[in-house]
Amino acid sequence: LQDIIPQPLLAEYLSMTDPARAQTVDTEIAKHCAYSLPGVALTLGRQNWHCLKDTYETLASDVQWKVRRTLAFSIHELAVILGDQLTAADLVPIFNGFLKDLDEVRIGVLKHLYDFLKLLHADKRREYLYQLQEFVVTDNSRNWRFRYELAEQLILILELYNPNDVYDYLRHIALTLCSDKVSEVRWISFKLVVAILQKFYANSASALGLNFINELVVRFRHCSKWVGRQAFAFICQVG
Repeated sequence: LQDIIPQPLLAEYLSMTDPARAQTVDTEIAKHCAYSLPGVALTLGRQNWHCLKDTYETLASDVQWKVRRTLAFSIHELAVILGDQLTAADLVPIFNGFLKDLDEVRIGVLKHLYDFLKLLHADKRREYLYQLQEFVVTDNSRNWRFRYELAEQLILILELYNPNDVYDYLRHIALTLCSDKVSEVRWISFKLVVAILQKFYANSASALGLNFINELVVRFRHCSKWVGRQAFAFICQVG
């Protein structure tokens, strides 16, 4: 029970996840419920999250991908409302499920990946280093905007990790994206490469920076294909 909003009104809202209502009242009712959930959570406050937790978990496992997609696009906002402890306990497992979902759902968490990761404790955040490379693979390889979004997010995410983690995990993703078949993805990836180099030298990790530069020279400057050598020129231009 809570005393923020009338209990019958809250009960009516929570009943929207009932499958029978979706069949007899409105097939889109669960999606509307998912869309408004962050607003309801904000109104109730984190102290009353227990009123919504079961409903949120039910929506997060809804058979309709549009419902899960709606939640994926707003999970970072809900994390701000709930705070780090409730986020770690109740949202991280759902976030992890969205990461393995359809591309239509994954794009929701990808677009706000930085906003969500920055709210986690450093040790929990570090666990996602292993999973970031999974975003390179999509259900449809022609979905290049997915990879473009990944490169954009990685530029922001660099600040959340130390130079060694960037070198060991994010560098490989950047190099893969620099060789993408779509020029728009390559262009944003050149900016990512330069941002990584800036990260190394700004944090006195010049040895890592030099190793990365040598790798870029071997991979692109001495590439047998002209597109690789052109990539090296563009990286120098962006830098």
